[in-house]
Amino acid sequence: MATSGKLKKMAGSIVIHLLLFIIAVVTIYPALWVVLASFRPGTALYSEHLIPERLTLGHYRELFEMFPFAQWYVNTLKIAVVSMVCSTFFVLLTGYAFSRFRFYGRKGLMTGLFVLGMFPSFMSMVAVYILLLNMNLLNTHSALIFVYSAGAAMGYLLVKGYFDTIPRSLEEAARIDGANHWIVFFKIFVPLSRPLIVYLSVTSFAGAFNDFIFAQMVLRTKENQTLAVGLYNMVSSQFSTQFTIFAAGCVLVALPITLVFMFFQRFLVEGLTAGAEKG
Repeated sequence: MATSGKLKKMAGSIVIHLLLFIIAVVTIYPALWVVLASFRPGTALYSEHLIPERLTLGHYRELFEMFPFAQWYVNTLKIAVVSMVCSTFFVLLTGYAFSRFRFYGRKGLMTGLFVLGMFPSFMSMVAVYILLLNMNLLNTHSALIFVYSAGAAMGYLLVKGYFDTIPRSLEEAARIDGANHWIVFFKIFVPLSRPLIVYLSVTSFAGAFNDFIFAQMVLRTKENQTLAVGLYNMVSSQFSTQFTIFAAGCVLVALPITLVFMFFQRFLVEGLTAGAEKG
């Protein structure tokens, strides 16, 4: 019986590892193909060989010479960083308010935000477009920052669940010493929530950095475009056959997101699991 149990356990482990290997290959192969295509001479995306016979950096040089790629990069980083700071601050304040305050309509407001968060964001694009048009904010980076930051409060649930587990004795001790809500928030809740803050910051940064649908609707001129919009317009214009240049752009777009996730991987896991367990 013991031998049979060990064999079943070993067989299950082999199947799991085999499935994980297949998933890894399916996931990594397209990304590897794009990376290698960016170093492949010529313009064709298709090649008989995965590894190029000759490598070149010319496509990266042409990307900056033929297009305002550097300006697109600066625009995207500016929007993503400002949106990250505002979104993280707003969602932390929302979670703190729902966790520590008791007011009329609290449960109804929480339910409403939760239900609204279940709907796709693009359902409100027409209404948001009209609002931005009346406010003369079309073709501006401020419009993107406002919209990205305004919707952050709907992700309050994870923060509230985390804040609910922070002992009230810490807050009461601070209040005895004369601390107000701002001091309690910044001196107690923020330091204790560092992994959660990193998780919120990285996910909001990645969302703003990679967004295409809303940015394509708002931004008009080539100088104000973000990376996602610029690359899309690149392949839909007269340069649609420059697949290797497009691949080089994709590599440069993915580079900061990849580095951020690799650098903050430990904090991301801690923040996500802590919020889930404590919620």
